Amino acid sequence: PPLRGGGRAKDRLVGYVLSWWEVGLRRKCRVGGGRRLVTGAFSTGLPSSPMPSFDIVSQVDMQEVRNAVDQASREIINRYDFKGTDTSIALTDDGITLESSAEGRLDAAVDVLKGKLVKRKVSLKSISGGDPTPAAGGRVKTVFTLNQGIPQDAARELSKTIRDSKIKVQVQIQGDQLRVQGKKRDDLQEVIALLRELDYRLPLQYVNYRD
Repeated sequence: PPLRGGGRAKDRLVGYVLSWWEVGLRRKCRVGGGRRLVTGAFSTGLPSSPMPSFDIVSQVDMQEVRNAVDQASREIINRYDFKGTDTSIALTDDGITLESSAEGRLDAAVDVLKGKLVKRKVSLKSISGGDPTPAAGGRVKTVFTLNQGIPQDAARELSKTIRDSKIKVQVQIQGDQLRVQGKKRDDLQEVIALLRELDYRLPLQYVNYRD
């Protein structure tokens, strides 16, 4: 039959239909013995449970690198065996640059730098390069680049190593780092022990633990 009451009756009918639709969206379900209100037309009512995970990264503490370079520079300036060789060390956009008028003094400056890096707990795996090349005015120089992040070839190597170990985890390459996920935290610890024993060519850190 036609609705009576004009617009008001129609508004009441629309409101009634919308109320039932909202009830359909806000269903109650039992989870773990308690009651939880779930919203969303397609919600399963089950809580999300991501697996434990951590990230494998290769990062360089630039503040400690600066400290090491500053300390090495001061030592070179003050040491008698560097007098008159105009030996210098600097942190540049290219990495760590060392220059000297004599190749022997350049090698000695490199030893000073490496010693300071080790004392500042910066792994020597964090630097690469260092071959002497001619510089202006008959001088020699060398440049060490800083290894920040895990390159794709290294990421694939690490991922394969973990998969070949048969440890029950999943590995994903995410940019310049890897994410490892597993149902058991013991499996994650086993992966870390595996990589530490591997003594990989890059310094690796294990961060962002998630339970």
